[in-house]
Amino acid sequence: MKRLAIAGILVATVATAVLSASAGAASDWNYVAKPPYVQGPRLSAGASSLPDQLAPPTCDFGGGNVFRCYTPGLLRRAYDFPSTATLNGAGQTILIFDAYGDAEIQQDLALFDGIFGIPAPPSFTVLCPMGCPKTQTAGPHAVDSWDLETALDVEYAHAMAPGANVVLAVAPSSSGNAINNAERKVLPQYPGAIVSQSFGIPEALIHNNKTQLDQAHANYVLAQSLGDTVLASTGDFGATNGIDDVANAGYPASDPLVTAVGGTQGHPYPDGLLTAGFTYGAEEAWNEPDFGVATGGAVSMLFAPPSFQSGLGFSGRAIPDISYNAALNGGVLVIDTTPDGTFIFLVGGTSAGSPQWASTLALANQARGQIAEPGLGFATPALYGLGGTPALHDIVFGNNALAGSVGFSAGAGYDLATGLGTPDVTNVVHALK
Repeated sequence: MKRLAIAGILVATVATAVLSASAGAASDWNYVAKPPYVQGPRLSAGASSLPDQLAPPTCDFGGGNVFRCYTPGLLRRAYDFPSTATLNGAGQTILIFDAYGDAEIQQDLALFDGIFGIPAPPSFTVLCPMGCPKTQTAGPHAVDSWDLETALDVEYAHAMAPGANVVLAVAPSSSGNAINNAERKVLPQYPGAIVSQSFGIPEALIHNNKTQLDQAHANYVLAQSLGDTVLASTGDFGATNGIDDVANAGYPASDPLVTAVGGTQGHPYPDGLLTAGFTYGAEEAWNEPDFGVATGGAVSMLFAPPSFQSGLGFSGRAIPDISYNAALNGGVLVIDTTPDGTFIFLVGGTSAGSPQWASTLALANQARGQIAEPGLGFATPALYGLGGTPALHDIVFGNNALAGSVGFSAGAGYDLATGLGTPDVTNVVHALK
């Protein structure tokens, strides 16, 4: 692979624009976990253009492809992250699970850090607990989508909590028991970790694979006993999760022991997340019909309402619990090396939210440690205690119904489009101490 030097202020050398959603048709699924992100256009990482330092930030990918885009620094402004001089995640471990991994992730993270002015993590560990995977390039097991997913997860978990240790655990496949087995082997090595999972499968497709679900749930019981916090993204195909026209939650986000992270976009779209004064603006439920994507969110077919949702009136476990920016037009910039070279990709999807919420909770655990309090562990009940407070932005605009499909509207308080809302990170950290 070609390794590219970091240019200072980058110019717009343009590759062919590509837009694709990472999940396939329902017929492709056989308890195959899919990464929920949306890939937009790309620029050469050797000579590319950072967004202008105005709000809203803009990236010109050439050929008329002008999108809103966010660097880690701009997202820190939008979501009010505390200064890294005060809190940076030191002493915490963010544990990321992905399939297939990314052979160039070490060099890509170093390039990402150099371009965006982020210090290297104190440690970055890559584990292959069942052997490093073989490349598969076709069908539902295709490795290419996981390559970019891995880069997104690692780079943004690190960027938002740069003092935390990062561990990437790679399963050799995305189907059957592979990810479950990787989690069972690695979780005991990192008690107290914050665990990010940017993958999922519609619940409607699990009924013939209950063994895998039971194995996954057993891992989350283990994680709870270890004092871990476990998160997962809710998916990118609206309330139906891409399955017919029936509201359908995604797993593992729907597991009661997992904190489910949904998606938002700027309000008004696409500009509203960050004001001209570089402060938080407003958000709405993520729904970009031009790209055929929207945030997942529905009532579980598999799990009863957990105690922390007992007053919401739903017949089952409801997701999401919380949300984060997921827009493609308003996406994040990710470094990834492909067979064609190293590029800066524009990426959206609920995959972006799980690692950044993991970073947020790493900061909260660091703050708790400073006053001799233990880590949060199973954090979802504590997050429900923040509803209606300045720690969370209550999202009241938009819905997660893709065109011609069923869905749910955002509104005051908890809703099935955005959950409790998005973070004011400084306030979240203070409230969870």
